[in-house]
Amino acid sequence: MSAARAQDGASTAKIAYIAREDDSFYAPGRTYAGILRRDRKSAIAGAEVAIQDSKAIGRAIGVDFVLLTLRLAADDDAAARIRSELNASGAMAAILDLPLDDVKRASGSLGDEALALFNIRHREIALRQETCRTGLFHVIPSRAMLADALSQYLLFKAWRRVLILEGAQPMDFEVSQAFQASAKKFQLRVVGVKKFVLGHDPRQRDQINVALMTSDTDHDVVFVADVMGEFARYVPYRTAKSRLIVGAEGLMSGAWDGAWERHGAPQLNRRFERFAARPMTEEDWAAWVAVRAVVQGVVLSRATSRAQLLRALKRPDLTIELYKGAPGSFRSWDRQLRQPILLHTRNAVVDLAPVEGFLHQRHNLDSLGVDESEFSCTR
Repeated sequence: MSAARAQDGASTAKIAYIAREDDSFYAPGRTYAGILRRDRKSAIAGAEVAIQDSKAIGRAIGVDFVLLTLRLAADDDAAARIRSELNASGAMAAILDLPLDDVKRASGSLGDEALALFNIRHREIALRQETCRTGLFHVIPSRAMLADALSQYLLFKAWRRVLILEGAQPMDFEVSQAFQASAKKFQLRVVGVKKFVLGHDPRQRDQINVALMTSDTDHDVVFVADVMGEFARYVPYRTAKSRLIVGAEGLMSGAWDGAWERHGAPQLNRRFERFAARPMTEEDWAAWVAVRAVVQGVVLSRATSRAQLLRALKRPDLTIELYKGAPGSFRSWDRQLRQPILLHTRNAVVDLAPVEGFLHQRHNLDSLGVDESEFSCTR
């Protein structure tokens, strides 16, 4: 585990960034047709920018915020190695940029220790149910939050009838299920769910041909559940009728976008691009927020230990600057970060959810995602 040297005379708050060397999430590759290339870069750049941003606050309170890095080898037991390294380093918190199974094992293994862990990339709703009694905080929005943001906008625009095109991947099914639950919640009408496949087999033309798939239902919008995006890019302009496309193409929902132009976002995007020489992704932004959450927790409570920081992160008066027009805080029931969701195309942000008029009895940001009364802690 490596770290930058702390400033002389200041106390040190260490934050660990943990990744796996063989992580397939970052493996370069191409999609089905070999046209779309998916090369993801480590989100540690977001955490490093946040450390730089924290220097002024650190000087004011006499705390030096330091980022440690830990890379797990292919044969490392995630839970055991993380426990050992974090205890040896004295880190106050850890950002988990790890595969889903590693995140589950690490959060379960460290559940009896007062240590804040941050999930910056996994959107699964079930993960929040399974880790709600651990120290895992979810910075990246859940699929339920992303679906609710789109549903609110569709209802606001009175585009109520939705046809869903669903891919064959397990995550495509999860996205589709999240949107169907959201549509029911906001009283949209799902007029059909049709499975699509990739390929050119004429025997499967009713699952390949977009015009055929969209010709026999009356709908206002087509929602495409396609995590890889290979099929979704061919849906616009190929529908049987002139209809709007949302989900994996057209209007999308997300935690962050390089085209976001308000609330200090351009300055953050420029700082990141100068540092990393690329646009800021959702995972980069989530890593940036995770560090900011630790900084705010220390500022709020003058935390000097893991337990004090963990208590600070759970406080209802914790506020985290998100550059999205409303401060963030963590929900008590599922440790999900409250946050506005950007509704955007490939090159413009159209709106921000919660959409105007959607209120909540306690906190308007809780109109996005699984509310306390709907939540079940399974472990």
